[in-house]
Amino acid sequence: MVIASRTLTLRNGDAEAEIPISIFAPECRNPGAWECRYDIGWPEGPRSYAGWGVDSVQALLITLGMIGAELYSSSYHASGNLFWDEPGNGFGFPVAPTLRDLLQGDDAKYL
Repeated sequence: MVIASRTLTLRNGDAEAEIPISIFAPECRNPGAWECRYDIGWPEGPRSYAGWGVDSVQALLITLGMIGAELYSSSYHASGNLFWDEPGNGFGFPVAPTLRDLLQGDDAKYL
């Protein structure tokens, strides 16, 4: 079950494409092993992955950080053509400290 979603925009010249992100409810796979799946609808094809944690909260937090890492380390971010609400304003996902130099806009101020 999708519990949260966000749609980014990828600008290519005058054309724009939606990049949907879906986050699924964490599921207990074994005692102490929770999985939280996410999908990103990249132009070359959707990518599905999951974060894991000892409980549902940790799995969700790890998943949010994984999404942030994937967005900020993408070639689409590097090109400056991927955005959420406004170009250059960030994506609204957390990242690990080692990636904070990639943050932009509001993300650089608040995350």
